[in-house]
Amino acid sequence: MDRSPPPFFKQGPSANVRLAFFSLLAIALLIVDARFETMSKLRQGIATVLYPVQRTLLVPRELAGTAGGYFVEIDRLRAENAEMRRIEATNARTLLQAEQLASENAQLRQLLGMRERTPVRTTVAEVLYDARDAFSRTLVVDRGQQHGVQAGQPVIDAHGVIGQVTRAHPLSSEVTLVTDRNSTVPVEVRRTGARTLAWGGSLPGTIELRFLPVVTDIREGDELVTSGLDGLFPPGLPVGRVSSVAPGSTSAFLSVRATPAARVERTKLLLILLAEPPAQAPPAPEPKDSSARRARRG
Repeated sequence: MDRSPPPFFKQGPSANVRLAFFSLLAIALLIVDARFETMSKLRQGIATVLYPVQRTLLVPRELAGTAGGYFVEIDRLRAENAEMRRIEATNARTLLQAEQLASENAQLRQLLGMRERTPVRTTVAEVLYDARDAFSRTLVVDRGQQHGVQAGQPVIDAHGVIGQVTRAHPLSSEVTLVTDRNSTVPVEVRRTGARTLAWGGSLPGTIELRFLPVVTDIREGDELVTSGLDGLFPPGLPVGRVSSVAPGSTSAFLSVRATPAARVERTKLLLILLAEPPAQAPPAPEPKDSSARRARRG
């Protein structure tokens, strides 16, 4: 059966002939161009015409790459910023710790110097916390009965008298400061030798000298030291310095205020003097004749 198209649809050579023709033509053009470079100008012209089209088609890709690089750079900068903040915080913490250690080291050296100058056996204590309230000035330290601490023992720092142990527990103790209103320390004026008692002041952070006659030779700047008359505080320990002298509420006495020599409100390390508190004297025996008289009366 003849399957060729009707003569009406036959137009030009067949497909195979056209394929062979164009293949030979392409090969011929390749050979001619390779030998004589006749197509270079045509290629340059076509490339020049197509260059804006190529650049236009590359714009979305470049924009996508730029946007991706921007966000990657933002993430990198954020990570570097967070790392820098972490390093800064670490360095600041390390610096603060170094400064604190240097301060404690200086205080400890000063305490050791005071310890060598004190003839009484001592122990170094660290302040755990401040137990002050509206009516008292008290510190809690990390030394107690297990370390030989007893109620009544004096407490000093590198600059002077801090206070006195008022309550001793097995592993900690309470220290009442010299600025507490119920605290008393026997003192003397170093310049004149006048003896009196130093009380905790009515103003925070001060001490007072009460019941001093108006004829007492005392002036601003006089240094107050322990007199040692109580048998507890060694004599000569700095207690404070007179800050003001004024007439009292009555004409017979002076109103004298002093600033503590010790760093009462800012100290971290203390020195407890492990002295034996003076024993209470036993009551005197009653005379026999008086007991006999009471017996007769009975």
